[in-house]
Amino acid sequence: MRRQSQRLESACVFCGSSDAADPEFLAAAATVGKALADSRIRLVYGGGGVGLMGATAKAAHEAGGDVLGIIPTFLVGVERALETVEHIIVDNMHERKMLMFQRSDSFVVLPGGIGTLEEVVELLSWRRLDLHAKPVVFYNPRGFWDPLFALFKHTVDERLTPPDFMEAWVSVTEADQVVPALLGQAREPFPSEAAVGRRG
Repeated sequence: MRRQSQRLESACVFCGSSDAADPEFLAAAATVGKALADSRIRLVYGGGGVGLMGATAKAAHEAGGDVLGIIPTFLVGVERALETVEHIIVDNMHERKMLMFQRSDSFVVLPGGIGTLEEVVELLSWRRLDLHAKPVVFYNPRGFWDPLFALFKHTVDERLTPPDFMEAWVSVTEADQVVPALLGQAREPFPSEAAVGRRG
């Protein structure tokens, strides 16, 4: 077992890839990207140049930040991979998610659709299984994620999930609160990525 470094070095951002997203969400994504760069936290993301994904990466890159995109071959054209930043091209979605996890020591969840939901539920499931204790911060404008949080609470109320699961993340309502919330979370030991690969 190893421990996180004293300094948070990288953050994976899960978010939507639709250019039709609310302009407020797109602007918030850019705010988060710039804040990560200003804090010298490497952005790890899904590699696309569209939607909140693209807004986050472009802002981080333009602010002089370190950005790594991880994208499967079949999405390079669809999500218009951002050519100005470093990329790793993988074969499939499973490999993408695993590599994003391995290259990150914290996670930010911005508004997104079904793909973002799938990524987040797996991440929190691994947290529930004690496969990691990496900080997770939701940006929750206008209560965007409240229905998901209510569903999680419902599983707790039905005694299908332990109550302490509700402490597995921090939620903030302003984009400029995201990075401080990441930095404010305690550093905890977590198992190696190899363990996640075996059990996840």
